[in-house]
Amino acid sequence: MPQITPNLWFDTQSVEAAEFYVSVFPNSKIKNISYYNEAGPRPAGSVLTVDFVLDGKEFTAINGGPEFTFDEAVSFMIACADQKEIDHYWNKLSEGGEEGPCGWVKDKYGLSWQVAPTGMAELMNDPDQGRATRAMRAMLGMKKIDMAALQAAADQE
Repeated sequence: MPQITPNLWFDTQSVEAAEFYVSVFPNSKIKNISYYNEAGPRPAGSVLTVDFVLDGKEFTAINGGPEFTFDEAVSFMIACADQKEIDHYWNKLSEGGEEGPCGWVKDKYGLSWQVAPTGMAELMNDPDQGRATRAMRAMLGMKKIDMAALQAAADQE
């Protein structure tokens, strides 16, 4: 089966962005950097692509130019085991970026991330509709997800 690798389009910040992402996630590294040559379309010797790994997942960043930018139509979800992980990723990714609702954060490069606890979908789809509704209402009022507050809201009678 072929490997699917997300390819992230930047103007000129691919190395900077890859270095940032590698610093945020464990078990991550930059694997390769390739450069434009005389064929262009950008100056020979400038960075073309950066291949990197984030916690075992392959990515490529390309310096393709200013024609395209990120929007919320594509995001990456980070399933966090506990509040400590949520806090870590939220704080790192929101630095210089923009906090959004319901666990969404846009990093300083404009890439959107969903920082959410593992099991949140189960809570939102709880067979007890009252619990699910209370959890959903609580989440809709949050920016960074607060697991204890979410659970407390679900458990209220």
